[in-house]
Amino acid sequence: MSGLKSNLATCLLVMAGLAIHSGCRTANTTVQPAAKPPNYPTGAIELKYYAQGPWDVTTRVDCCDSAGHKFDLYYPKNLGANGFRHPILTWGNGTFGKPQNVASFLEHMASWGFVVIATEDSFTGLGRTILDGVKYMIQLDCCKPNNNIFYHKLDKNQIGAFGHSQGAGGAIRAFMASAGTIKTVVPIELPAQVFCTFGPKCIDTKNLKSGSIFFIDGSNDSISPPTQPSWLTGEQSIEAYYAATPTNVEKVKGTIIGPGHNDIQGQPQCPADRHVPGCINGVYGYLGYPTAWFMDRLQGDAYAHGAFVNGTGEMFSETTNWELVASNIQ
Repeated sequence: MSGLKSNLATCLLVMAGLAIHSGCRTANTTVQPAAKPPNYPTGAIELKYYAQGPWDVTTRVDCCDSAGHKFDLYYPKNLGANGFRHPILTWGNGTFGKPQNVASFLEHMASWGFVVIATEDSFTGLGRTILDGVKYMIQLDCCKPNNNIFYHKLDKNQIGAFGHSQGAGGAIRAFMASAGTIKTVVPIELPAQVFCTFGPKCIDTKNLKSGSIFFIDGSNDSISPPTQPSWLTGEQSIEAYYAATPTNVEKVKGTIIGPGHNDIQGQPQCPADRHVPGCINGVYGYLGYPTAWFMDRLQGDAYAHGAFVNGTGEMFSETTNWELVASNIQ
């Protein structure tokens, strides 16, 4: 009887995945590979920049923008290693947003060698506090040598802006107001002009003069629709914003299949501790090509550039998680 009990105990351990014994039979316990997250890259370029970059990242909080809001900084721990000068990215929050809501996204950018400054302003549509971030970092680089880890570690000639929703419009405004200091801008889920009735004056991308822009939205975002509704006039979609942008401005647009308005807030999944309307897949789809864009534009990465070339770039492949792609990049 004791032998029977021993064999039964062994079989139970096997079924629990804790032991193997030839005296019992169990179902196949082969471990299945973990499922890939939503919007997992299918192209080599997107996959490279979807992964964490080579720089370990740290954060700190500084004070302050012109309206008294603190700055959250995300940056490589080993600043200036081997003489590297880090490009600067300035971030604009969406309405009622804060940098902590998009920390996974901002840390990802910093892991690729960028110093990211994000105002804690929750109403960035005017662009002023986003541009304040640029001025603050330039000041740190050039003029405060004592106990300043950023002194002569930044590339003041390579600066980008990006933002979400209201902050997407603010990032474009900062771009236009910077007199060329900001070289490129990535508006993420830029609201249609119909949503700016009660906010800052509507963004009109026909007023862009130079530099480059990469419009991004999700296919399930009704606030930033990919295509123009037939019953509306004006710039009411990413399609219309792209079309209005002058041809002398280098431009790309693309829609990630699946996400809604707030997937950028994934950490990387949609937050489990709070309901975020418009978060469907999480931040995954926003990691690869936006990072590649800044690597191309601000770090001269020729491999990343290959994603965006009109007609032949990787983004145009039918196997990607992107649709409605357009570009005038050569």
